[in-house]
Amino acid sequence: MAERKIIIEQPKIEKIITGVRPEKKRETPGGSLERVRPAIEKPKETATPPVISSEKRTIAVSPAQAWQKQQAAAIDNILAEGLSEIFLKMSPAEQAEFKQQGEKTVVEINKLLSRTRVQINKIISLIRKWLQLIPGVNRFFLEQEAKIKADKIIRLKK
Repeated sequence: MAERKIIIEQPKIEKIITGVRPEKKRETPGGSLERVRPAIEKPKETATPPVISSEKRTIAVSPAQAWQKQQAAAIDNILAEGLSEIFLKMSPAEQAEFKQQGEKTVVEINKLLSRTRVQINKIISLIRKWLQLIPGVNRFFLEQEAKIKADKIIRLKK
């Protein structure tokens, strides 16, 4: 008796892992086969994007707050006067610290100016402390600059 072989073909079972697709072969113009991995499709988002309204929100600012901001800007301008060259010669780390301390100084001076009695000695000491952050600063220059800037700030109050 002749032996008969029975071949049963089973369908290929591919393990499906999210984001991975089986490679396909494509013929190149030279006649060789090239493996091509299809692009992974991103799942479509079903959630709708947030809607941004075109309305502009207005925040009520009291006249006192607006005046405080204007005064702080004026104080900042007075403190920054004549220091641009010195500031640019500093390293980036020193610049960041100098700027941060300057902003704190502006806030403190603004608080002092909002009081009924202005204490000029405190303003001068705040400015002097801030100017001491400049590397290699002359002590006499520091005193003179602090007094000049304090006088200009006091003129703002009047």
